[in-house]
Amino acid sequence: MALNERQLEHIKIWQASGFSQTDYCKKNGLNNKTFSRWVCNDQELSQATIPSLIAIDVTPPVTLPLEHSEDLRLRLVNGLLLELPTTTSPRWLAELLQCLS
Repeated sequence: MALNERQLEHIKIWQASGFSQTDYCKKNGLNNKTFSRWVCNDQELSQATIPSLIAIDVTPPVTLPLEHSEDLRLRLVNGLLLELPTTTSPRWLAELLQCLS
């Protein structure tokens, strides 16, 4: 529920006043439960309009021409050599390495 200008002004003044909601309502002739609902509605509306986005950098993958591509070689702790094509999914490789660790 959108709040009107009068309600928003009361909330703004109350926040700056340092009074409890109850004391503010008594001093201004407001119903405490109604005022509390205004404050809750204002908080919900404020949180709903804040986007929760995270900035990321997206770079295109490096691709080599087929004649220059080489296998990806990983030497494991036990001396074994793991060869994978360069087209291997980085996500899959990360999961594999996590399983091997």
